[in-house]
Amino acid sequence: MINKGTNLNVIDNSGAKTARCIRILSGFKKPYATLGNVILVVIKEMKRASRGQTGLKVSKGMICKALVLRVKKYYTNYFGDKYKFDENSIILLNKNNKFTGTKIFGPVSFFFRQT
Repeated sequence: MINKGTNLNVIDNSGAKTARCIRILSGFKKPYATLGNVILVVIKEMKRASRGQTGLKVSKGMICKALVLRVKKYYTNYFGDKYKFDENSIILLNKNNKFTGTKIFGPVSFFFRQT
């Protein structure tokens, strides 16, 4: 479960490394976010740019939307399957709710791959 102030890993190639949750956008007065919820984050740390790399999609201090892909806490879906990961991870979204990056690193649960 992800509350306000939770530090999160960014697992796409948008250029961000870590982010902090500042608001949960899915649901009315919902106290925490789980798998598949949209949250508002601020970028805290950037990945080190390699030589010749230009045009990073985000910058430090930027506020953007994110989709929660991994949570440490057990998440049970309507089939009874339980999901649990080692870290809290997100991917960044732009204003039109499209993915900012083009790649997702690491495992992605079946919950997202079926659509």
